[in-house]
Amino acid sequence: MSPSTSRGRDPATAAGATAPVLTIDGPSGSGKGTVSRMVAHALGWHYLDSGALYRAVGLAAAWEQIDLSDAEAVAACASRTVIRFDGDGEGEPKVWVNGKDATHQLRMETAGAAASAIAAHPPVRSALTDLQRSFRTDPGLVADGRDMGTVIFPEAPFKVFLTASAEERAHRRHKQLKEKGVSVNFDSLLHEISARDERDASRAVAPLKPASDALFLDSTGRSIGEVVQHVLALVPESMRRP
Repeated sequence: MSPSTSRGRDPATAAGATAPVLTIDGPSGSGKGTVSRMVAHALGWHYLDSGALYRAVGLAAAWEQIDLSDAEAVAACASRTVIRFDGDGEGEPKVWVNGKDATHQLRMETAGAAASAIAAHPPVRSALTDLQRSFRTDPGLVADGRDMGTVIFPEAPFKVFLTASAEERAHRRHKQLKEKGVSVNFDSLLHEISARDERDASRAVAPLKPASDALFLDSTGRSIGEVVQHVLALVPESMRRP
């Protein structure tokens, strides 16, 4: 349940600019994507996968053979990259990057590593800030990422920080990739997740951390359904779809 095009409207004039927002931040593998999609569907709200935007820019930069350490070049790539989401709100949406179906590529660990690398560049984050805010439309938005509640929507009335142990997240990701037919070594996956946690938490710009007013949820050992119910309890019944 997300806008069909990436070229964001002016957030100052977009209809629904004051629509309610529920942010769900957390590290890779915490379950925030699945939880966010299910919560958005239950509420009848739109859904923003902010991580997919960074992965898409990283992929587009790779296609153009841009050095990911070149902040200005990657930011320029972000400004011209067209990203489109297709989905009915229940399952994982398809993601189109510059007219190509990049859904499968964006879920690879290499795309995640690229996203983490470019997310450390202030010019790239600036290029994507207005785009992310443009997804805020009526009747409401569920936004998942790493700085949704601290930087992109600091005024959001509902905030969650979802986490889980690194081992639990590595097991979940390993299972997910195996189900998709992707071969990956568990120890390598655990190392990459731990390394990414360190990069995301220690970067100078918009580090991964809970918003001071966020509900902290540890999903280790909890079912997705249980976590979804905890999150839904934050939103009054009057704000949900009939």
